[in-house]
Amino acid sequence: MDDDFLLLNPGPVPVRQSVLDAMAEPMVSHRSAEFEAVYERAQTGVEYVFEQSTPTERETAAGGTALLLNGTATMGMEAAVANLVDSDGHVVALVNGKFGRRFARIAERHSENVTRVDVPWGESIPLSAVRDAVQPDTQLVTMVHNETSTGLQNPVWGVGDVVADHDAHFVVDGVTSVGGDVFCVDDWNVDVAITDAQKALETPPGISAVYVTSEVRDEFDGESAPFYEDLEWHLRKAESHQTPFTSAVPLFRGMAEAVKAIEREGMPARIARHHRQARAFRHGFAALGLEPFPDAADHTVLSNTVTAMSLPESLRGDPEEFFAAVEERGVSISGGQAHLGGEIFRVSNMGSLRGDQVVRGVRVVGEALSAVGIDADVDAGVAAARERVETN
Repeated sequence: MDDDFLLLNPGPVPVRQSVLDAMAEPMVSHRSAEFEAVYERAQTGVEYVFEQSTPTERETAAGGTALLLNGTATMGMEAAVANLVDSDGHVVALVNGKFGRRFARIAERHSENVTRVDVPWGESIPLSAVRDAVQPDTQLVTMVHNETSTGLQNPVWGVGDVVADHDAHFVVDGVTSVGGDVFCVDDWNVDVAITDAQKALETPPGISAVYVTSEVRDEFDGESAPFYEDLEWHLRKAESHQTPFTSAVPLFRGMAEAVKAIEREGMPARIARHHRQARAFRHGFAALGLEPFPDAADHTVLSNTVTAMSLPESLRGDPEEFFAAVEERGVSISGGQAHLGGEIFRVSNMGSLRGDQVVRGVRVVGEALSAVGIDADVDAGVAAARERVETN
């Protein structure tokens, strides 16, 4: 692949060379002391990210455990649900995008008593609807913090207050926020948080991580969960820095190297950079004449790691020529998912994207729009993006 190729998809994201180098080291046994040291480094770094993702590096969780899983975040989502809910336990699943829907579908595999709070994809979930849905007997509430499919960041803090009032468990998908934005486990009353290697943690896809608070670990029922997703077993093995089954040794090495780099940057600087770059994308695309797709209302805000824009009306339903024009210029972006295919496009600034790469993304989208006959002011878009990238 051309070294100048720019990957702006919302995962997998570009990974640094040191991660690739770590993955290329000679193979060792997953039951060796060498691997245990790798697991410990990766676990410690991931715990730093989960526990200190604030603008001041203030610790927002203590005494919990990060578990590294041999599977993507969907495994972590199912593991959290399956270990915490009975077959007839009441689950409230909040849905305003593809991954909220995935959480609901997982819950429906493990419980016959699931209430969905559904709003159209890209719209905000009212906290009043959550209050109406959560009942005294509710066992579990599932929510996506940063909805990758629509570019919205949902108010986990507000839902967490509702959940705490009802003494239910709260499981949150932080797949495209943890490592790139503020995430407060204890402040938001989160019991289990999930993230994925291939997103803001900057590791190739294939493994994921869940953060388990000390208060919830005794509530797990591993016997009711799928054999591979028994979190009680994972917790026991993590005490000796191992997983219950064969570990993806190269990916764990990559994770250990990636989180070391995150610690060097520090979460406050990392969060500020992601916010700055998200503003650059939003203002740059607006200057091109594009409209944002999601409707951030009530307590919901726009994502700081994934930007979703509506395609011009003349391209909707048949945007292949536009996406091809972007790719011809050495950049990869994503379209919409499910029924949003042909309606929107999405770009990511997760990981260690440079400011000039954000500006390039805006320029290439503008050039591609012009190439397919859309009147886009490329110079204005570039200027708007550059101004926000250079503003602290």
